[in-house]
Amino acid sequence: MPEAGRKGPGFAALGLPVELVQALRRAGVETAFPIQTATIPDVVAGRDVLGRAATGSGKTLAFGLPMLMRLRRGASAPRRPRALVLAPTRELALQIEATLDDPAVALGLRVAAAVGGIPIKRQADRLGRGVDLLVATPGRLTDLIGQGALALDAVATVAIDEADHMAQLGFIDQVRAVLDLLPADCRHLLFSATLDEAVDALVRDYLDDPVRHDVGTGPGEPAGAEAAVTPATAEGDGAQADTGGRTPAPAHPESVAHHLLRVRAADKRAVITEIAARPGRTLLFARTQYGADKLARRLRESGVAAVVLHGGLTQNQRIRTLAAFSDGSAPVLVATDVAARGIHVDDITLVVHADPAADAKDYLHRSGRTGRAGASGTVVTVVTDAGDDAAAVLRAAGVPARESRVRPGDPALIAITGARRPTGRPAANPIAAPTAAPDTPGNPRAQSRRPHTPARRSKRRAN
Repeated sequence: MPEAGRKGPGFAALGLPVELVQALRRAGVETAFPIQTATIPDVVAGRDVLGRAATGSGKTLAFGLPMLMRLRRGASAPRRPRALVLAPTRELALQIEATLDDPAVALGLRVAAAVGGIPIKRQADRLGRGVDLLVATPGRLTDLIGQGALALDAVATVAIDEADHMAQLGFIDQVRAVLDLLPADCRHLLFSATLDEAVDALVRDYLDDPVRHDVGTGPGEPAGAEAAVTPATAEGDGAQADTGGRTPAPAHPESVAHHLLRVRAADKRAVITEIAARPGRTLLFARTQYGADKLARRLRESGVAAVVLHGGLTQNQRIRTLAAFSDGSAPVLVATDVAARGIHVDDITLVVHADPAADAKDYLHRSGRTGRAGASGTVVTVVTDAGDDAAAVLRAAGVPARESRVRPGDPALIAITGARRPTGRPAANPIAAPTAAPDTPGNPRAQSRRPHTPARRSKRRAN
C-alpha cells in the first residue's frame, strides 16, 4: 500500500533485487524508511538484529524484505518452511502475511499464516503443499508441531515481532520452546516499537552478537533521522543503555497532535458521540469488552455506523469488522487494546481514548494507529474532572499534549476533532447479518405459506 511521507534511498540502493523493487513500486512504495535503511543490509548480510522504531514506521518490510531475499535461492520441502515470523496476535500475523505476499510472489516464493480462529486442518494442508515463509502465533505454531504437520529444522531466519507484547500476553515460554527447536545457525531478528526488560532474556539467550538499530522521530528530531546503531550485549545492556533501566517508549511522530479534553461527567457520553459523528475514519479505545460493545451500540443508536473489535469475537467477526472499517462502510471502530498493536488501516485521522490508557506504553501503542507512514493525525484523551491519572500517563509517555475544557457543541471541540451533532436516526450495524423480511401480505414468503387455521390443527391432532 502507498506510504506517504517516505524519505530515504530507493530500495535498489539497499541491494534488493529488481523483482522486489518493482513489486514495491507497484504498491506505491518508492523509498525506504529509516528503520528499513538501517536494518535491511544487516539482515541480508546474515547478522542478528535488534530493531526499535515508532509504530507505523515500516518494521514489517524492514525484516520481511531481507528475509525474502535470503530465501530466493532454494526451495522449501513440504511442512518445512525456511523462514519464520512470530507475532503475538492473529490480526498482526495476518497483516504481516498480507504485506509480504506480493513481494514474495514477485520472487516466486510462498507465504502463509498459521493463527487461531481458522481450522487447523486447512493450515496443515497448506503447509503440506510447501511454504517458504511462515507467519504464526506461538499457540497455533505449537499445535501444528504437536500434530506433526510442521517441522522447524529448515528455518534459516526467524523474526520475533512485538516481543514485549508477547511477554505481556504470557507467550514467552511458548516462544522459547519454539526457538529451542530451530537450527543452531538460525539467524534471529527481534523488532518492536518498545524494547524493555521483558525481552532481555531473549536477547541474552538467543541473539548472537546482535546489531541494534534504534530509530526515533520524536520531538526535536527530524523525520527520517538516522538510526542509532549500538551492539546489544549478552547481558541485554544494549537493549536498555539509553533508558536508565526504565521502560523505553516508542517514539511519537511530530505530525500527530495530542490533546487532553476535560469534560463534566454528565457531558462525556455526548462529547464522545459528537466526536464519533465527525467526517473521517475514527478509532475509539475502550478499556473492556463490555464497555466497547456498549459504546458501539450507543453510537449506532445515535446515528453513527460503528463496529466493535475485541478478543471476544470470532475470527470471522474480526475479519468482517476490519473489512467494514477499511472500506468505509463503518467509519468508526470501537476497540479494546487488541487493536493497539499491529492493526493497520489507512487514513485513520483521529484516535480517541474514550477510556484513558493504563500506562504510557499502552497510550503510545494506541496512539500509533494514526500518523502512520509520515501522515498527520490527532489523538485525544477524554477525561472527567477526576481524570488526573490520564495527565500523568501522557507525561510519562513524553507526549506534549494541549489541555482543553470542552462541552457538547463547543467550538474548541469542533476545531480539535471535527465533532458534529449526530443525526439521531439509529444506524444499522454494518456487519450484522441481514434479517428475514417480516411476514406481510407483500412478502412472497408469507404468501407461499398455508395458514395454520384451527381446523387444520384439529385435523393434525386427529391423525
